[in-house]
Amino acid sequence: MSKPDATYARIFCVGLNYLDHIRELSNTPPEKPIIFMKPATCIVRPGDKIHFPKHGRELQHEVEIVVRIGREGKARDEKDALSFIDSLTVGLDLTLRDVQNRLMENGQPWEIAKAFDQSAPLGNFIPYNRAVDLNNISFGCRVNGEHRQQRNTGNLVFSIGMLLVELGRIWTLYPGDLIYTGTPSGVGFLKIGDTIEAESDLIGSFSWRIVE
Repeated sequence: MSKPDATYARIFCVGLNYLDHIRELSNTPPEKPIIFMKPATCIVRPGDKIHFPKHGRELQHEVEIVVRIGREGKARDEKDALSFIDSLTVGLDLTLRDVQNRLMENGQPWEIAKAFDQSAPLGNFIPYNRAVDLNNISFGCRVNGEHRQQRNTGNLVFSIGMLLVELGRIWTLYPGDLIYTGTPSGVGFLKIGDTIEAESDLIGSFSWRIVE
């Protein structure tokens, strides 16, 4: 297993940010973004192997558009938020669903279900420019070549700009910060031997293999 990538100091993740995913989990749409964090040990570079975590049984994939921050500060509004974005990619928020369900039933934090080693596979970044419509990025994932998730950022509950504004209410953003912006419906199980591919016509395609 590779060492932590010190390039990224903080990984912010957003839960329940697509209505179709909220419905498939039988949850209620949140009034504010649900934010949690992961450490740098979660990042997995394209092509690296992902080891199936040993503290759970039900590993699920959640494909997401990921934003990298390029400057320090706090966004005043959605328009200002665009100036903080350095680049974009696709990534995966891997989740131990059986562990998460147990934690939620007991009112406990999610970290061991969401922030374990290698739980944030990350594609290669492309530079962001204002010609890109952040509300119209198509993306998805395949497992063993089969389509599992496919959606567009136009379906976000809280837009990328809104997320940066909300994060700035609590944290100062710094260069290298990552924001995983939420996953659509179609999350599914992964098993040892599977190959998962996160893809976007705008950004590219990146794959990982699940091993013991």
